[in-house]
Amino acid sequence: MSIASHKELQAFLKQYPEITMLELLMPDLNGILRCKRIPASEFDSFLNHGVKGPESTVLLNVLGEFCQELDFVMAEGDPDKLILPVANSLAPITWLKSDTAQILATFAQLDGDPSEYDCRNALINALKPLYSMGLKPVVATELEFYLVEAGPDGLPKPKLGKVPGTSTDQVGTQYAMPEDLWDQDDFLEDVRRACEAQNVPMTTVHSEFSPGQYEINLHHVDDPVAACDHGILLKRIVKGVARQHGLAATFMAKPFTELTGSGLHIHCSLYNAQGENIFADLDSDQTPAISDNLRYAIGGLAETMAESMAIFAPNANSYRRLIPGNFAPLAPNWGYNHRDVSLRIPVSEHRDRRVEHRVAGADANPYLVMAALAAGIHHGLTHQCDPDEMIEEGEEMIEEIILPRLWPQALDKFDMAAVLPNYLGAKYCRMYGTVKRGECEQFSAQVSNIDYNWYLRSM
Repeated sequence: MSIASHKELQAFLKQYPEITMLELLMPDLNGILRCKRIPASEFDSFLNHGVKGPESTVLLNVLGEFCQELDFVMAEGDPDKLILPVANSLAPITWLKSDTAQILATFAQLDGDPSEYDCRNALINALKPLYSMGLKPVVATELEFYLVEAGPDGLPKPKLGKVPGTSTDQVGTQYAMPEDLWDQDDFLEDVRRACEAQNVPMTTVHSEFSPGQYEINLHHVDDPVAACDHGILLKRIVKGVARQHGLAATFMAKPFTELTGSGLHIHCSLYNAQGENIFADLDSDQTPAISDNLRYAIGGLAETMAESMAIFAPNANSYRRLIPGNFAPLAPNWGYNHRDVSLRIPVSEHRDRRVEHRVAGADANPYLVMAALAAGIHHGLTHQCDPDEMIEEGEEMIEEIILPRLWPQALDKFDMAAVLPNYLGAKYCRMYGTVKRGECEQFSAQVSNIDYNWYLRSM
């Protein structure tokens, strides 16, 4: 656990002497950043000693409520634990008028030991087996989202570009249309500036397969925890800058029935101590030239995919994305240069041979998604898991439903997981499953407008 230093604070304040407040950002089990603000008079104390706060902050459900069923993992009285600053995460908040900065924070026991209920620590634990083999993952994330505004009925609708010279919404998908970027140029430029100020390595941005939908990619880095920090901060930047522009942004997996869902795609390569990519076969003249190690990694990811679905699809809305015919992953399949599969091998050189994991929705917690990937890859390597036949480039895919595509089914698979608890920790998995099961039951008990529309008159 890398903790920010007093020296780091002094260098930051020298660059930004106007800062008067600091937001402490604590990612919870949903990937939602919970926050405390402290004034400048408490900066030194926080950097030197941390601050106290209830560990239940990172165990809240999506409504920000404490799950009463968690009595078995929490001590009575919800005692305080330490909140410690994460190194190299101090940054200005560019979209606020106030002189406020931010820093990522992590929970620890009062003696300084890492908290087993912090999702960053769950990822750190899941990565240890790979590191103990002398292997280093290099990863990058891609996130899709919608810009939304209020529709005439008060409900959200996608923020569409206009037909030039009119106030008429542009119809059609218009994938990768430059005019869509022009229409949101001020917003996208402020996102770029915020990413630059907060050291979030933004790369490509383009309009996606649905109107109002965009994708922003981040650079590959050799620290998966840092990659997830970047991903969760990018979500915050997009939402914060959207508010600044009178808009809203959503990373819901399926915000609109008739439009495509939004995903979180993760690219992963694996390097040994000599800096060699163990996913590439240098002696092969086949396309793709993949090693046995990559096959085993894919086999492990496929074998653990069903028990990980409650992480990849963590909310009720997540499962609206998992519909046949919607190019959403429904089976643990894999293929080369094929975007319909769950595990894709992109066109690449030996140096950057990698697997792209395309299962998770944009609503998933990137730390836990990455932890599940690390678990699957290590499990595959150590057990030499062999996947099913690869789907070839251009091959028509028979769509099978193998993965759980209903929330209760996914939670059942997660509760019976044989692999994940060995990596994320049995206590963490038990806690996560308990909170999500409570959410599922609470959501199912709600009477919605759909109930009235379908049943009120006819029943």
